[in-house]
Amino acid sequence: MWTRYWLASGGINPDKDITLITIPPPQMVANMKVGKMDGFCVGEPWNARAIADGIGYTAVTTQQLWPDHPEKVLGFSEEFAAKHPKTVQAVIRAIIEASQYIDTMENRTHVAEVIARPQYINTQKEVILGRMQGKYDYGDGRPVEQDKYYMTFFDRQTNFPWKSHGIWWLTQFRRWGMVPEGVDYTGLSNRVHRPDIYREVAKAMGLEVPSTDMRQEALFDGITFDPARPEEYARAFPVHNMV
Repeated sequence: MWTRYWLASGGINPDKDITLITIPPPQMVANMKVGKMDGFCVGEPWNARAIADGIGYTAVTTQQLWPDHPEKVLGFSEEFAAKHPKTVQAVIRAIIEASQYIDTMENRTHVAEVIARPQYINTQKEVILGRMQGKYDYGDGRPVEQDKYYMTFFDRQTNFPWKSHGIWWLTQFRRWGMVPEGVDYTGLSNRVHRPDIYREVAKAMGLEVPSTDMRQEALFDGITFDPARPEEYARAFPVHNMV
């Protein structure tokens, strides 16, 4: 969806003007090396790996597309969550505690060392550490810059399950013809995103959380997303696949 949004902002229809393929992240750099694809969108460290190997550069980061955007998901089936509420809360608490640890900058060197091990990403820790510290080498000759919106795992409400984020993803599925007209944006988001459970955990941990479940946001192209008007938003883009 990031690739689609970015290309479409430049007038490129991702379903008509190019070919999109799905490749497991660890194989993306190898596929670039052999010329199987021209670019990719992926989480770190594969972007930095392509630059370190001298086969690519970073055109744009997703933080530049949408500061503090939604990305990774901690998900349970509805049935499991209903049967094991304490387990769900315990896992959420563990994720929060781990995220707090990672967001202490002095800990990120250790985190990079752990993640770099063969049983995980299997690469040099230096490839991981730079961008975890917010230091971005774009690989195109620009000086390394310090990104004020470097990746966070807890700070800036990273883990809060905004219902509006769920609605945003649905607007993009709608935009590209992946879901039909009449999709229940709010109903699906209410069912999948559970800030009520998160708030229970946060309260037990003495943490402050947002008092609302929705928020308006603007992406890099200046188009404001209003979760109260999802269908209108989906149809506002000049490049789409809706009929």
